[in-house]
Amino acid sequence: MDHTVFKGNFTQQEPIPEAAIEAAVAVLRTGRLHRYNLAPGEAGEVALLEEEFAAFTGAKYCLAVASGGYAMSCALRAMGVGHGDKVLSNGFTLAPVPGAIASVGAVPVFVETTEALTIDIDDLAEKARESGARVLLLSHMRGHICDMDRLMEVCGALGVEVVEDCAHTMGAAWNGVPSGRHGRVGCYSTQTYKHINSGEGGLLVSDDPDLMARAIILSGSYMLYPRHRARPPVDTFENVKLETPNVSGRMDHLRAAILRVQLADLETRVDRWNALYRTVEEGLRNTPGLRIVERDPRERIVGSSIQFLLPGFAEGQIRMLLAACAARGVELKWFGAEEPVAFTSRYDSWRYAPPQRLPRTDAILAGLIDMRLPLTFSTEDAALIASIIRDEVRRAAPAAAE
Repeated sequence: MDHTVFKGNFTQQEPIPEAAIEAAVAVLRTGRLHRYNLAPGEAGEVALLEEEFAAFTGAKYCLAVASGGYAMSCALRAMGVGHGDKVLSNGFTLAPVPGAIASVGAVPVFVETTEALTIDIDDLAEKARESGARVLLLSHMRGHICDMDRLMEVCGALGVEVVEDCAHTMGAAWNGVPSGRHGRVGCYSTQTYKHINSGEGGLLVSDDPDLMARAIILSGSYMLYPRHRARPPVDTFENVKLETPNVSGRMDHLRAAILRVQLADLETRVDRWNALYRTVEEGLRNTPGLRIVERDPRERIVGSSIQFLLPGFAEGQIRMLLAACAARGVELKWFGAEEPVAFTSRYDSWRYAPPQRLPRTDAILAGLIDMRLPLTFSTEDAALIASIIRDEVRRAAPAAAE
């Protein structure tokens, strides 16, 4: 075992492309940042982004909003989810997902997690029957997509509508169908650590004209909805425009200008992420004491982060491993900690939801390690990172390595 130290930064994203910077400067020079502040005959950056993202996903309609969390809460409101309604969701996800449920006054019902880090469809069916919930806010947490064909079959039989949280799966697919296109609504994030970067931002897509009309009014369109291009027909709004509250959460032209350039390059970025992911995955494979999370061949992944399991490791061993890797420049996150740390938390720390017990999820999170893979890394960096983790896993669990 050597003591090589990695010098990279796990939170440093690539610079915004020069073409995006130029587009942003062009918007700034107009002074027209608000999405509805348009010159005569001008479509505007936000409307064009919506049109382009709808085409990218194959959706009929798209709405650009202020954040991924807002996209989810807007989708739930547009579906009529409200106070006291029960909404199913993953026990393994991040706080904005249950937060979106709570923001509309609804009650999260958490579902167990499989060792593939996806929602447990059998437990989902049981929880749907027990709770009477008729909506699932499905988190493709850390880019892991469940068997969407089976999930949609089960939800269809139970009368459960699906909203997909695709914050980690923009550009991913299941069986050739883009992530976000199985359910009634797909929600995406453009926060800095996601697949296209505007600091904050979100998108939602749907083929449902009534739902999208409500979402557009909710987002703060006032009576300016005809200026949207990726929208339902104007007459769709007649039944909803005076009955739907304005819960403003619009995207602005500045962020949209930055995103349009990045969206055009997303396929290339996905290939680069996946090269990093596969390099780390192969470097960790067959490490004693460490279990790779094998990906289903039907899944097209976007490997912007990687997870692995340390089954049987005690808390002290895991903390020793995290500290040893950190000392060598490798930043790992652990989902088994009792208290939230930075972005990482677990379902029992979201105390605005009723107390719930998920023993299978608890067992998985106890040994679940998570690591970002920013595109500022090279495949050589990825190989070095894997070798450091492999060394330190062996050191933390010497009995397993013998």
